[in-house]
Amino acid sequence: MEITLVIAVYNEADNIVPLLKAVETAMDGFDYEVVIVDDGSIDGTLRQLRENIRGNTRVLALRKNYGQSLAMAAGINVAEGDFIATLDGDLQNDPADIPAMLQLAKDGQWDLVAGVRKNRQDGFILRKIPSRIANLIIRNSTKVMLHDYGCTLKVFRNEIAQSLGLYGDMHRFIPVLAALQGARMTEMEVRHHPRIHGSSKYGIGRTILVISDLFFVLFMKKYFQRPMHIFGPAGILIFMAGAVINGFLLVRKLQGEQIAQRPLLLVGIIFLLAGLQLVLTGILAEIMMRTYYESQQKQPYRVRDIILPKKGSI
Repeated sequence: MEITLVIAVYNEADNIVPLLKAVETAMDGFDYEVVIVDDGSIDGTLRQLRENIRGNTRVLALRKNYGQSLAMAAGINVAEGDFIATLDGDLQNDPADIPAMLQLAKDGQWDLVAGVRKNRQDGFILRKIPSRIANLIIRNSTKVMLHDYGCTLKVFRNEIAQSLGLYGDMHRFIPVLAALQGARMTEMEVRHHPRIHGSSKYGIGRTILVISDLFFVLFMKKYFQRPMHIFGPAGILIFMAGAVINGFLLVRKLQGEQIAQRPLLLVGIIFLLAGLQLVLTGILAEIMMRTYYESQQKQPYRVRDIILPKKGSI
């Protein structure tokens, strides 16, 4: 199968019929399937899906609302296409952009093509400004230089999608997670429509969630395979600072000064304990990292391709 469209929906009853029609029109002539994940909707979304889906569409109805990341992961896990396209179910993403993105991925041998919303049809203060701030922070801190991390419309190869590891609210970091797998990626301008039915599930509070998730993503990107490199140096520096402070106080004590009431003594002890704790945390993280790979017979590297000599060559 050429491509699987994974669409996560939550309380989008009025959008289901036009969404299915838009997908059918856009993908005419392609060997494709649609996997719609109902993320615990409490309106008539599931009923609309039961009544209107056709032969190339499957619906996964989750027991409760798990969030967009896990809903997308559920759809990706059952996708059978060589490529996977993800898009929102609110019709703000246009399925008509998918064929061009798919062709770009094939022609350029890209592992991921990310959409960039052109003329974004959202509120300026509550949606666009927080999104621009979040994009700037993610781009500069991860060095994955894409412009629109919040655009759900993406096309990527199945093997990349299956190895993303989407948990929590990590869907907005899909390009960064793909970069961890060595994915080659590009971006393309896509259309963006105003929401006609239903209400947005996003707000300004999402910016705070993005920043909090960013700390974990940065750790995964830079230190997951060498956690001692972040905990070790910090622990050693803090421990040495504590040792210097306590050494200074020991000298003062030998000179007859009373140091028991000095706050610096408490600071020195705290630094010693904190430094030791960080080093031990790094050791434990190293053990857990090795257990993660070795218990599952995983390798800390990925091979893109194996090239063999042509037949008859010497």
